[in-house]
Amino acid sequence: MRYKADITAGALKLPESRVIAGLLLRDVSDKEWRQAIYDDNILQTRSPKTAKRLAILIRGRLSSVEAPLWKMVRDGSATEATHASLAAAVKASYLLGDFLDLVLREQYRTFKETLSLTVWTDYIEECRGRDPDMPQWSESTIMRLRSSVYTILVEAGYMESTKTRKLQRVHIVKPVLRYLDKHDEDYVLRCIQVGT
Repeated sequence: MRYKADITAGALKLPESRVIAGLLLRDVSDKEWRQAIYDDNILQTRSPKTAKRLAILIRGRLSSVEAPLWKMVRDGSATEATHASLAAAVKASYLLGDFLDLVLREQYRTFKETLSLTVWTDYIEECRGRDPDMPQWSESTIMRLRSSVYTILVEAGYMESTKTRKLQRVHIVKPVLRYLDKHDEDYVLRCIQVGT
């Protein structure tokens, strides 16, 4: 199955991603992980359930890449950490990556100024054609997925805001591009460079 709905758990979540990257770089034990997430509430969530959901999402993303990118997430400038988090999110989610590669790229190519809401619905239908094993998501799940992806586009700078949905050009910072190039992450590189 190529497409999963796990991205509904949240957008890039940069502050939380910096914290999780720190735990991964310290190579904490399972016991220390649980202590930090649940007992110390290191992610500063309102409930253990939210802490668990966020920790699973972000750890899953960051586990798809290697320590040099974790370091950029933890220690980099806001832009560098955001782009590193985006790279990890794309690597962990074809739903996000393919949207950037197939839909957003076409929007830039045809000089669209704003990203319509309907392109998401069309995209989900096209995903079903590419992935017959894709689950039949409810309308509310599809809308939550769109909300997460559009928020990621805003956080990463591709879109001005979720209100205006005005498209902007993005130049990914060099350290992230170098990491991706060195690790042969051609798919991720292609996806995140749509707005240059």
